[in-house]
Amino acid sequence: MESFTAGLISLEEAQQKMLSQLTPITDSLSVTLAEAAGRITARAVTSPIAVPPFDNSAMDGYAVRLADASRGQPLPVAGKAFAGAPFRGEWPAGSVIRIMTGAPVPAGCEAVVMQEQTETQGDAIVITAPVRPGQNIRLTGDDIQPGNVVLAAGTRLGAAELPLLASLGIAQVSVLRKLRVAIFSTGDELRPVGEPLAEGEIYDTNRFAVSLMLQKLGCEVIDMGIIKDDPAALRAAFSEADRQADVVISTGGVSVGEADFTKSMLEELGAISFWKLAIKPGKPFAFGRLSSSWFCGLPGNPVSAAVTFYQLVQPLLATLTGQQKPALPPRQKVRCASRLKKSPGRLDFQRGILRQNAQGELEVETTGMQGSHVFSSFAQANCFIVLERDRGNVEPGEWVEVEPFNTLLEA
Repeated sequence: MESFTAGLISLEEAQQKMLSQLTPITDSLSVTLAEAAGRITARAVTSPIAVPPFDNSAMDGYAVRLADASRGQPLPVAGKAFAGAPFRGEWPAGSVIRIMTGAPVPAGCEAVVMQEQTETQGDAIVITAPVRPGQNIRLTGDDIQPGNVVLAAGTRLGAAELPLLASLGIAQVSVLRKLRVAIFSTGDELRPVGEPLAEGEIYDTNRFAVSLMLQKLGCEVIDMGIIKDDPAALRAAFSEADRQADVVISTGGVSVGEADFTKSMLEELGAISFWKLAIKPGKPFAFGRLSSSWFCGLPGNPVSAAVTFYQLVQPLLATLTGQQKPALPPRQKVRCASRLKKSPGRLDFQRGILRQNAQGELEVETTGMQGSHVFSSFAQANCFIVLERDRGNVEPGEWVEVEPFNTLLEA
């Protein structure tokens, strides 16, 4: 086992080495809210207004003065206030104003009594519960004051953030330009999806999967296709990708086979930080620097490529765009309902199904075969079962650590 794992670095060490070298991009542009979905804020967004912009009622009920509310007698209704149609007349002493949720409270109002705490007597009402000063009144700026930071720099704009900006009257927002990511696959055996296969050929699913994940992460994808196992072709692909992109991602060619030229090409054209990880699947993962871009070499096996993209490339892209939120959900301990096969030596990311059992407790079970070629396991799974580097087989009932998929792998 020692010789097999010699020279491998841990996932944590790889992440630290990689992320510590990165500097976020700063190029920005202004876009409309309709164009901003999935983009990253280039700077903090502050509110131009107070929210709420005026004192208003939190309930359907009656606006009252405290002196009148304490009398315990019928109070005539002197008028009505609605959202968008405030009460504007004279408010006689000894009366109340009918008010609806969101309506501006009339001048002199000291509390709003909810209608359930009143009784109707003809054209008047009687208050049936004690009244506290300020009850059911939302004060100006209770939620947001003018100048408050509502979104930090590095925030991904989505269905929660964009309506917030719209509610503040913000029509345009400064966002980072999209990261430009060039991708290509290497291998004489690869064929594009949709074309007929000759003997010994397989479909290039990795580049297709990586492209989909990059699009989901809001990147501009530069698809350079399939590059044959030829040093001259690889050199040309690397040079062109480096010229166009912030990040270059290849799949395949980073192992130790005679036709695996990607690692040697990276050594020739740039610098390698590391290229062997103590994880399974995904040991042959290369990270380095080209003249103008960062490089990530994913393994050729589909599951290995997906795992290393998820665990390493995803946080790399987040760091380059200065995102504040962690890319990965926190791990948690649950009981395992299946027997899991594992050999000590590498951190293992097995695909699992996290669900509640009959007792209402969370447990996880395997999706079945865990080979690095079995990509169908991702279609069934909703989490990784993360097995420690030195751990062996797992028996049903043992505690294991799980990492729920984030939005990148969720359905």
